[in-house]
Amino acid sequence: MGELELHKDPTLKEFQEYVKNLEQQRGFADQTAIEKCLLLGEEMGELFKAVRKAMKLKTDVNANVGSVKEELADIFIYVCAIANTCSFSTYFATLPLSKYTRICKTIFLKYL
Repeated sequence: MGELELHKDPTLKEFQEYVKNLEQQRGFADQTAIEKCLLLGEEMGELFKAVRKAMKLKTDVNANVGSVKEELADIFIYVCAIANTCSFSTYFATLPLSKYTRICKTIFLKYL
């Protein structure tokens, strides 16, 4: 399989689609939302370790600790993966509540 590419400054929708394709390519598309949430939790722990390291707080000298930037990227990937599994667009999470509510009502009324 070819290497997936993501252009510079992708939209949320494009990044979410990239994650969907990445999961399919790597064989993770069948994971449940619960499995992905647990993995997200692990990534949160890795982020906390990275922040501790960046703030020069004590960390295990034998631990392989990534950078804050890397761990934030991993977390964003899992957020998109969970959204994909739940058929939810990350775009809606960025809208002001009033606009989000209007869109939801419009969609809801369409299917009544």
